[in-house]
Amino acid sequence: MMSSSTGVNILNADTPTASDERPAQVPTQAYGVGDTSFRAAGGVSGLRRLVEDFYQLMDTLPEAATIRAMHPDDITEAADKLHRFLCGWLGGPRLYREKYGAIHIPAAHAHLDIGAAERDAWLHCMAAALARQDYSQDFRDYLLRELFRPAEGCRRAARRARALDSDAS
Repeated sequence: MMSSSTGVNILNADTPTASDERPAQVPTQAYGVGDTSFRAAGGVSGLRRLVEDFYQLMDTLPEAATIRAMHPDDITEAADKLHRFLCGWLGGPRLYREKYGAIHIPAAHAHLDIGAAERDAWLHCMAAALARQDYSQDFRDYLLRELFRPAEGCRRAARRARALDSDAS
C-alpha cells in the first residue's frame, strides 16, 4: 500500500481484497457490460493498485500540483473513496455506496475550482497510472475515454457553481 505524504496508508484496511490478481483479458466490445470492465481492471486488488499509482503520481507530477492542493495532506479518505467508487462504477461491488452512501460525482466536486486545466491534470495522472497497470491497451484507452465524462461533469458543475456564486454577490 502506498502512503500519503504523512506516511499513512492511503487505502483503509477494511477495503475488501480479491484473489483476482491479474486483470482479465476482455474484448473491447464487452467493456461496460456487466462486470467485464471491473474484471479487466483486475477486480478490487487491480483497482487498488491503480488508485495507489494515481495518487502517487498526483503527489509527484509538477503538472498535478494544483489538483493535489485541492486535497487534504492526508489522502487516505480520498483514495478509499476513489477506489470504492471505481469498483462499483466499473460493474463490480458497490463498495462506495456500502460505506459512504450514494454519490453524484459532479455535485460532490462542484465546490472546487475545476477548469479545463484541472480536469486535464486529473486525466493526465489517471493516464499515467493506467500506463503502469497490466491492462490491455484497448482497456486503458476505453477507461480513459469513459473517465473523461465524470471529469468533464466535474468541470461543468464547478463552472455552474462559480456562476451562481457570482450572481449571488
